[in-house]
Amino acid sequence: MRRLKYYPFFHNNRALSYTVSAMLITGTTILLVLIASIYAYQILEQQKGLSEFEVAKKSILSYNDALESVAWKLQASRSTRFTIEYGLLELTPNASSIGIDATVGSSTQTLYNGTNGRIRYTISDKYTSFGTSYTAYLLGNSSNLLVGSADNYGRVIVSQEESWVSVLLDQRVRAMRTSVIKNLVTGKNVNYVDIWVIKTKMIVGQRWEYIHDFDLKAKCLSIKTVTKGPYDVNGNTNAVISVSIGGGIPSTGSVPLDPTSQGQVVFNVVVSEIQVYV
Repeated sequence: MRRLKYYPFFHNNRALSYTVSAMLITGTTILLVLIASIYAYQILEQQKGLSEFEVAKKSILSYNDALESVAWKLQASRSTRFTIEYGLLELTPNASSIGIDATVGSSTQTLYNGTNGRIRYTISDKYTSFGTSYTAYLLGNSSNLLVGSADNYGRVIVSQEESWVSVLLDQRVRAMRTSVIKNLVTGKNVNYVDIWVIKTKMIVGQRWEYIHDFDLKAKCLSIKTVTKGPYDVNGNTNAVISVSIGGGIPSTGSVPLDPTSQGQVVFNVVVSEIQVYV
Protein backbone atom coordinates (compact mmCIF):
# COMPACT_ATOMS: atom_id res chain seq x y z
CA MET A 1 0.00 0.00 0.00
CA ARG A 2 1.27 3.41 -0.98
CA ARG A 3 1.74 5.83 1.90
CA LEU A 4 0.97 9.58 1.67
CA LYS A 5 3.89 11.83 2.08
CA TYR A 6 3.90 14.41 4.87
CA TYR A 7 4.63 18.01 3.86
CA PRO A 8 5.37 20.24 6.90
CA PHE A 9 5.05 23.39 4.78
CA PHE A 10 1.31 23.03 4.30
CA HIS A 11 0.75 22.24 7.95
CA ASN A 12 2.58 25.41 9.10
CA ASN A 13 0.79 27.54 6.48
CA ARG A 14 -2.59 26.36 7.81
CA ALA A 15 -1.56 27.31 11.38
CA LEU A 16 -0.37 30.70 10.16
CA SER A 17 -3.75 31.42 8.54
CA TYR A 18 -5.46 30.72 11.85
CA THR A 19 -3.16 33.19 13.60
CA VAL A 20 -3.69 35.91 10.97
CA SER A 21 -7.47 35.44 11.13
CA ALA A 22 -7.43 35.73 14.92
CA MET A 23 -5.35 38.91 14.72
CA LEU A 24 -7.70 40.43 12.14
CA ILE A 25 -10.75 39.62 14.24
CA THR A 26 -9.10 40.99 17.37
CA GLY A 27 -8.00 44.17 15.59
CA THR A 28 -11.44 44.70 14.09
CA THR A 29 -13.06 44.17 17.48
CA ILE A 30 -10.70 46.67 19.12
CA LEU A 31 -11.37 49.20 16.34
CA LEU A 32 -15.15 48.82 16.69
CA VAL A 33 -14.91 49.17 20.46
CA LEU A 34 -12.74 52.28 20.03
CA ILE A 35 -15.20 53.84 17.56
CA ALA A 36 -18.12 53.03 19.85
CA SER A 37 -16.26 54.52 22.82
CA ILE A 38 -15.49 57.73 20.95
CA TYR A 39 -19.11 58.03 19.83
CA ALA A 40 -20.39 57.34 23.36
CA TYR A 41 -17.97 59.92 24.77
CA GLN A 42 -19.17 62.52 22.25
CA ILE A 43 -22.80 61.81 23.13
CA LEU A 44 -22.00 62.03 26.82
CA GLU A 45 -20.16 65.35 26.35
CA GLN A 46 -23.05 66.72 24.30
CA GLN A 47 -25.52 65.73 27.03
CA LYS A 48 -23.32 67.39 29.67
CA GLY A 49 -23.09 70.57 27.59
CA LEU A 50 -26.86 70.62 27.03
CA SER A 51 -27.45 70.06 30.74
CA GLU A 52 -25.13 72.97 31.57
CA PHE A 53 -27.02 75.18 29.11
CA GLU A 54 -30.34 74.41 30.83
CA VAL A 55 -28.85 75.09 34.27
CA ALA A 56 -27.24 78.32 33.02
CA LYS A 57 -30.65 79.60 31.88
CA LYS A 58 -32.03 79.02 35.36
CA SER A 59 -28.99 80.73 36.91
CA ILE A 60 -29.47 83.77 34.66
CA LEU A 61 -33.14 83.99 35.69
CA SER A 62 -32.15 83.63 39.34
CA TYR A 63 -29.57 86.39 38.96
CA ASN A 64 -32.20 88.69 37.50
CA ASP A 65 -34.25 88.10 40.68
CA ALA A 66 -31.15 89.06 42.68
CA LEU A 67 -30.73 92.29 40.68
CA GLU A 68 -34.34 93.35 41.16
CA SER A 69 -34.23 92.40 44.84
CA VAL A 70 -31.31 94.74 45.64
CA ALA A 71 -32.07 97.50 43.11
CA TRP A 72 -34.01 99.80 45.42
CA LYS A 73 -32.27 98.95 48.70
CA LEU A 74 -29.05 100.91 49.16
CA GLN A 75 -26.02 98.70 49.93
CA ALA A 76 -28.12 95.53 49.67
CA SER A 77 -26.38 92.57 48.02
CA ARG A 78 -27.18 89.09 46.73
CA SER A 79 -25.43 86.43 44.69
CA THR A 80 -26.17 83.51 42.36
CA ARG A 81 -24.07 80.38 41.89
CA PHE A 82 -22.82 79.48 38.39
CA THR A 83 -21.12 76.25 37.33
CA ILE A 84 -19.65 76.48 33.81
CA GLU A 85 -17.32 74.06 32.01
CA TYR A 86 -18.54 73.91 28.41
CA GLY A 87 -19.55 77.53 27.85
CA LEU A 88 -18.56 80.83 29.45
CA LEU A 89 -20.11 83.82 31.19
CA GLU A 90 -19.00 87.21 29.95
CA LEU A 91 -19.32 90.56 31.69
CA THR A 92 -18.91 93.60 29.44
CA PRO A 93 -18.96 97.12 30.92
CA ASN A 94 -20.80 99.93 29.10
CA ALA A 95 -21.91 97.50 26.38
CA SER A 96 -25.27 99.11 25.53
CA SER A 97 -26.52 102.64 25.41
CA ILE A 98 -29.78 103.77 27.05
CA GLY A 99 -31.70 106.82 25.86
CA ILE A 100 -34.98 108.06 27.36
CA ASP A 101 -37.10 110.91 25.91
CA ALA A 102 -40.49 112.32 26.86
CA THR A 103 -42.88 114.07 24.49
CA VAL A 104 -45.83 116.20 25.62
CA GLY A 105 -47.70 117.58 22.64
CA SER A 106 -45.10 118.96 20.24
CA SER A 107 -42.38 119.34 22.89
CA THR A 108 -39.76 116.59 23.37
CA GLN A 109 -37.35 116.49 26.30
CA THR A 110 -34.33 114.23 26.84
CA LEU A 111 -34.65 112.66 30.28
CA TYR A 112 -31.66 110.31 30.42
CA ASN A 113 -28.63 109.16 28.44
CA GLY A 114 -26.34 106.46 29.79
CA THR A 115 -24.87 103.00 29.32
CA ASN A 116 -25.43 99.57 30.79
CA GLY A 117 -23.21 96.55 31.28
CA ARG A 118 -23.89 93.25 29.51
CA ILE A 119 -24.31 89.87 31.20
CA ARG A 120 -24.25 86.98 28.74
CA TYR A 121 -23.71 83.22 28.79
CA THR A 122 -22.53 81.57 25.55
CA ILE A 123 -21.94 77.97 24.48
CA SER A 124 -20.99 76.25 21.22
CA ASP A 125 -23.84 75.04 19.00
CA LYS A 126 -22.35 71.53 19.03
CA TYR A 127 -23.97 71.12 22.45
CA THR A 128 -27.32 72.75 21.63
CA SER A 129 -28.63 74.35 18.46
CA PHE A 130 -31.81 76.16 17.46
CA GLY A 131 -30.87 77.29 13.97
CA THR A 132 -29.31 80.47 12.61
CA SER A 133 -30.99 83.76 13.59
CA TYR A 134 -33.08 82.05 16.28
CA THR A 135 -34.41 84.38 19.01
CA ALA A 136 -36.73 83.64 21.94
CA TYR A 137 -37.62 85.40 25.19
CA LEU A 138 -37.30 83.46 28.43
CA LEU A 139 -38.35 86.57 30.31
CA GLY A 140 -39.95 89.79 29.09
CA ASN A 141 -40.54 90.73 25.46
CA SER A 142 -39.21 93.00 22.72
CA SER A 143 -40.41 96.22 24.40
CA ASN A 144 -37.77 98.30 26.21
CA LEU A 145 -40.46 100.06 28.26
CA LEU A 146 -42.89 99.04 31.00
CA VAL A 147 -45.72 101.51 31.62
CA GLY A 148 -47.38 101.17 35.01
CA SER A 149 -46.74 97.42 34.93
CA ALA A 150 -45.85 94.98 37.68
CA ASP A 151 -43.82 92.92 35.21
CA ASN A 152 -40.10 92.21 35.74
CA TYR A 153 -37.53 94.80 34.75
CA GLY A 154 -35.33 92.01 33.46
CA ARG A 155 -35.35 90.59 29.94
CA VAL A 156 -33.68 87.26 29.11
CA ILE A 157 -33.11 86.50 25.43
CA VAL A 158 -31.91 83.19 23.96
CA SER A 159 -30.39 83.62 20.50
CA GLN A 160 -28.10 81.85 18.05
CA GLU A 161 -25.55 83.49 15.79
CA GLU A 162 -23.14 81.51 13.64
CA SER A 163 -21.73 78.72 15.84
CA TRP A 164 -22.73 80.09 19.26
CA VAL A 165 -25.90 80.05 21.33
CA SER A 166 -26.23 82.80 23.94
CA VAL A 167 -28.44 83.76 26.88
CA LEU A 168 -28.46 87.55 27.36
CA LEU A 169 -29.76 89.42 30.40
CA ASP A 170 -30.60 93.12 30.19
CA GLN A 171 -32.88 95.55 32.05
CA ARG A 172 -35.91 97.45 30.77
CA VAL A 173 -37.19 100.85 31.93
CA ARG A 174 -40.38 101.45 33.91
CA ALA A 175 -42.54 104.60 33.68
CA MET A 176 -45.55 105.50 35.81
CA ARG A 177 -47.52 108.58 36.90
CA THR A 178 -47.28 108.51 40.67
CA SER A 179 -49.40 111.52 41.66
CA VAL A 180 -51.13 114.77 40.68
CA ILE A 181 -50.61 117.58 43.21
CA LYS A 182 -51.99 121.10 43.10
CA ASN A 183 -49.30 123.74 43.48
CA LEU A 184 -50.67 126.10 46.13
CA VAL A 185 -48.49 128.96 44.90
CA THR A 186 -49.36 128.83 41.20
CA GLY A 187 -52.68 127.02 41.50
CA LYS A 188 -51.62 124.61 38.73
CA ASN A 189 -52.05 120.83 38.84
CA VAL A 190 -48.64 119.14 38.64
CA ASN A 191 -48.37 115.59 37.28
CA TYR A 192 -45.45 113.60 38.67
CA VAL A 193 -44.13 110.84 36.41
CA ASP A 194 -41.38 108.55 37.69
CA ILE A 195 -38.92 106.77 35.38
CA TRP A 196 -37.04 103.86 36.98
CA VAL A 197 -33.72 102.70 35.52
CA ILE A 198 -31.53 99.80 36.72
CA LYS A 199 -27.94 100.43 35.64
CA THR A 200 -25.46 97.55 35.86
CA LYS A 201 -21.83 98.50 36.46
CA MET A 202 -18.92 96.05 36.15
CA ILE A 203 -15.79 96.08 38.33
CA VAL A 204 -13.76 94.96 35.29
CA GLY A 205 -12.76 97.69 32.84
CA GLN A 206 -13.14 95.54 29.74
CA ARG A 207 -14.95 92.42 28.56
CA TRP A 208 -14.09 89.51 30.87
CA GLU A 209 -14.95 85.80 30.70
CA TYR A 210 -15.57 83.41 33.60
CA ILE A 211 -15.70 79.60 33.81
CA HIS A 212 -15.79 76.86 36.50
CA ASP A 213 -17.61 77.46 39.80
CA PHE A 214 -18.20 81.01 41.01
CA ASP A 215 -20.75 83.31 42.65
CA LEU A 216 -21.97 86.23 40.56
CA LYS A 217 -22.75 89.07 42.98
CA ALA A 218 -24.98 92.14 42.79
CA LYS A 219 -24.70 95.13 45.15
CA CYS A 220 -26.68 98.38 45.09
CA LEU A 221 -24.11 101.19 45.13
CA SER A 222 -26.40 104.20 44.78
CA ILE A 223 -29.92 105.39 44.08
CA LYS A 224 -30.04 108.82 42.48
CA THR A 225 -33.01 110.93 41.34
CA VAL A 226 -32.77 113.63 38.67
CA THR A 227 -35.81 115.90 38.24
CA LYS A 228 -36.74 117.29 34.84
CA GLY A 229 -39.38 120.02 34.53
CA PRO A 230 -41.90 121.30 35.16
CA TYR A 231 -43.20 121.36 31.60
CA ASP A 232 -46.58 122.68 30.52
CA VAL A 233 -49.21 120.06 29.73
CA ASN A 234 -51.20 122.41 27.48
CA GLY A 235 -54.30 120.22 27.53
CA ASN A 236 -52.51 117.02 26.41
CA THR A 237 -53.83 113.83 27.98
CA ASN A 238 -50.61 111.80 27.68
CA ALA A 239 -46.87 112.00 27.93
CA VAL A 240 -45.21 109.71 25.38
CA ILE A 241 -42.09 108.02 26.79
CA SER A 242 -39.53 106.68 24.31
CA VAL A 243 -36.76 104.26 25.36
CA SER A 244 -33.93 102.99 23.14
CA ILE A 245 -31.49 100.32 24.31
CA GLY A 246 -28.35 99.37 22.44
CA GLY A 247 -29.11 101.71 19.56
CA GLY A 248 -32.08 99.62 18.43
CA ILE A 249 -35.58 100.72 17.50
CA PRO A 250 -37.06 102.79 20.37
CA SER A 251 -40.04 101.49 22.33
CA THR A 252 -42.77 103.98 23.18
CA GLY A 253 -45.61 104.10 25.66
CA SER A 254 -48.14 106.63 26.92
CA VAL A 255 -48.43 107.78 30.52
CA PRO A 256 -51.79 109.44 31.27
CA LEU A 257 -51.78 113.06 32.45
CA ASP A 258 -54.34 115.36 34.03
CA PRO A 259 -55.15 117.43 30.92
CA THR A 260 -55.91 120.69 32.78
CA SER A 261 -55.05 123.48 30.38
CA GLN A 262 -52.85 125.17 32.98
CA GLY A 263 -51.36 121.89 34.25
CA GLN A 264 -47.73 120.88 34.33
CA VAL A 265 -45.70 117.66 34.39
CA VAL A 266 -42.50 116.83 36.28
CA PHE A 267 -40.36 113.80 35.40
CA ASN A 268 -38.32 112.11 38.13
CA VAL A 269 -35.63 109.81 36.71
CA VAL A 270 -34.60 107.36 39.44
CA VAL A 271 -31.39 105.44 38.64
CA SER A 272 -30.25 102.49 40.72
CA GLU A 273 -26.58 101.63 40.09
CA ILE A 274 -25.83 97.94 40.66
CA GLN A 275 -22.29 96.64 40.86
CA VAL A 276 -21.91 93.26 39.12
CA TYR A 277 -18.84 91.25 40.08
CA VAL A 278 -17.42 87.81 40.84
